[in-house]
Amino acid sequence: MGTQDIPGTVMFDGEQAKKGYALNKMCYSFNDEANRKAFLADEEGYMRQYGLNEQQAAAIRAKNVLQLIAAGGNAYYLAKFAGIFGLDMQDIGAQQTGMTKDEFKAKLAAYAR
Repeated sequence: MGTQDIPGTVMFDGEQAKKGYALNKMCYSFNDEANRKAFLADEEGYMRQYGLNEQQAAAIRAKNVLQLIAAGGNAYYLAKFAGIFGLDMQDIGAQQTGMTKDEFKAKLAAYAR
């Protein structure tokens, strides 16, 4: 079984890195508070500034982490985007598993026992 054979997993490899370069560059820019504010003031203009393609822009509009990963997003950079909206890793985990955040937290707590 190769690393590309994990069901439901998009491997972040060189091809995904090239595919997601503009998206990840934009998300990296959110390290700067002024950039976060600029994005919130004009999301469409900010996405155009970084040259996001339609798949990436649609995923940003939907705030859907799984779509962002499929569009070449790297989880570390996407966390910067999610943080703008007060989302944490449990929110992201819930999205990835199709659960509510409370269900996901309960599942994590059950594993810890």
